[in-house]
Amino acid sequence: MSSTLSTVKEGQLTEEVLAALRRDFYADDKNRLAQNVCSRSDPLDVCLQRRCLENSVHIFNHKVEAEGKPVSNQKSSGRCWLFACLNVARLPFAKQYNLEEFEFSQGHLFFWDKVERANYFLHNIVSTARRGEALDGRTVSCLLADPINDGGQWDMVVNLVAKHGLMPKKCFPETFSCEMSGRLNTILKTKLREYAKSLRDSLAAGKSDSDLQSNINVMMAEVYRIVGICLGIPPTEFTWTYTDKNKAVETVQSLTPVQFYDQYVKPIWNIDDKVCLVSDPRPTNPFGKTYTVDCLGNMVGGRQVIYNNQPIDVLINATRDSILGNEAVWFACEVSKRYVGKQGLLDTEAHDFKLVFGVEVQTGLSKADRISYGDSLMTHAMTITGCHTEENGEVSRWRVENSWGEDRGEKGYLLMTTQWFKEFIFEVVIDKKYLPEEVLKVMETKPVILPAWDPMGAVAK
Repeated sequence: MSSTLSTVKEGQLTEEVLAALRRDFYADDKNRLAQNVCSRSDPLDVCLQRRCLENSVHIFNHKVEAEGKPVSNQKSSGRCWLFACLNVARLPFAKQYNLEEFEFSQGHLFFWDKVERANYFLHNIVSTARRGEALDGRTVSCLLADPINDGGQWDMVVNLVAKHGLMPKKCFPETFSCEMSGRLNTILKTKLREYAKSLRDSLAAGKSDSDLQSNINVMMAEVYRIVGICLGIPPTEFTWTYTDKNKAVETVQSLTPVQFYDQYVKPIWNIDDKVCLVSDPRPTNPFGKTYTVDCLGNMVGGRQVIYNNQPIDVLINATRDSILGNEAVWFACEVSKRYVGKQGLLDTEAHDFKLVFGVEVQTGLSKADRISYGDSLMTHAMTITGCHTEENGEVSRWRVENSWGEDRGEKGYLLMTTQWFKEFIFEVVIDKKYLPEEVLKVMETKPVILPAWDPMGAVAK
């Protein structure tokens, strides 16, 4: 390759260079074999190592007492962060009320997230304009690039549960746009950009705060109408009738979603007791501090998205302790790297790229460098329900409940190695009782504000 590049004139790919590249490619029989196979198959399947499949055993010596049923399915939506939270919460709930199967309503939280997040966006447009951010500046451009989507962060689901409560899925089931949200999002994004122009124009014209709020009120009435038409509107009160494992029929009469959470869920699973830990190893963001991201959130007057930044071993140990304490763990990761979908494996050794392509892939950059150079960020949230410890006490693999139905992995469950955990997990949520005092004290510090476009502002979908 070096001899080929030396013939480049002023950076051009000349005919001579291209001819040399072609000649060198076909001179290697392995390239021709790899081309024959990859041109007819998924390249990742071709790179999949047989020994990885042979060594992957979905057996774990530590699991939460009872896993949730049925396996949830977010379908064609980006609601993984909601599903993962509700999958964690349903385990102690189902045990408490002796339920064989149970799901909280994901559509209920999804409705309120759409409404609250639209309002949050409009107020971000006003606040950024007031602080002098230009329309073509990086912050406003970041906001306008994606005014609303399905993804979220842990503190955003805390906001929704605290304000709007929970309810059983049977009392507010899914709709078409819950399961396939693209059309709804397209409508909302167009309207929100239209509203953004109107608000910035009003500010430039010197309109008062009350005028601006009146404008937002009108806009939010339209948003509420659109979302309500597509998702349905959650009831203010509901009655829940269920059958427990003993075939006894029980009825819970006339509760609001907030009352349902406060009276039936919070005593056994309190979302306020959970702490969000991240591991961002970039040298610009030292461990032992808290961080937040400008304009990241979903609720005006809600809780800030706060990251307690710790070394990855702290996250691993806390996750292990939580599983040993019979509590599942919400986590966010970059799911697409070294992922084997059909077999449900998250394993850094899953693929041999060098054998097929002659070069290594995903090993040339450290985790910190992958974040800095745009090659890695949080994309998906799931639930850890088990782990396997070896004789030395170290965890070698983890059991992961996904929200993509039963067709992938072992009936919807994945196997994740600890090395994959280290490389591609960014965030875990742990009950405070499993965390050392020095980690909890970090939550008392004032967060460093990262810019709106920082990779840690990515949302899990």
